[in-house]
Amino acid sequence: MKGFLLVFLSVILFLAGCSLTQSSNPKWVDQLISTFTSDPVGNPPESIWRYEYKGQEVYFIPAQCCDQYSKLYDSNGNLICAPDGGFIGKGDGRCPDFFSLRTDETLVWKDLRTR
Repeated sequence: MKGFLLVFLSVILFLAGCSLTQSSNPKWVDQLISTFTSDPVGNPPESIWRYEYKGQEVYFIPAQCCDQYSKLYDSNGNLICAPDGGFIGKGDGRCPDFFSLRTDETLVWKDLRTR
């Protein structure tokens, strides 16, 4: 019985450890997070948001500052468009309906470091 309990607890600890190191994000998102955390803290801090948009899962990266484009990626990491930002604030014009059609907002990651 002690042997069974030891094996059972070992399996549970192994699985718990695996769940702490694995991510449900696509690999490119985890790589982007790694890049963001190795860069200096932004103002505002970087964040990554997941949405449903026109029947697909997309990832939105808000712009860091004035006149910069935000970025919208598909689940494979391909840039779809810049929904906002730029000189007039309306993005690159390729997805003007993003903010009105997006659903299922989920914060994937936000830089919680302080300056």
